[in-house]
Amino acid sequence: MLRLACLLSLAPTVLAAQDMTIGQAEFMNSCAQCHGADGKGNGTITPFLTVPPPDLSQIQKGNGGVFPVAAVYGIIDGSGAAGVHGTTEMPAWGRRYAHQAPEALGWYYGSADAEEYVRGRILALVEHIALLQE
Repeated sequence: MLRLACLLSLAPTVLAAQDMTIGQAEFMNSCAQCHGADGKGNGTITPFLTVPPPDLSQIQKGNGGVFPVAAVYGIIDGSGAAGVHGTTEMPAWGRRYAHQAPEALGWYYGSADAEEYVRGRILALVEHIALLQE
């Protein structure tokens, strides 16, 4: 009976996780600590940062009403200019994802598959940030 009660108590958590998109889950895992769940720069570790993170919900507004997909991708990847993000304080997640690719994909996948894996994770994240725009 105790086991059933424990399993039932986990059900809302499992259901909530299933309702998240890949990009939202990626954002909550990699970005929300600094940028906040809503992307407004109010994350839990913000008080400890030397440079406050920018409000990601205003990227489109600051770019003439157009969401700059390639620029945001480049900032996350680490290959883009820091101008859109404001500083180079943000970690380059592309490198982190590339290091995780062999573990996530298995040893039998080649470097092309690892690049696709990284690209997919970053694109999912970019899509979620685009949905945060006000």
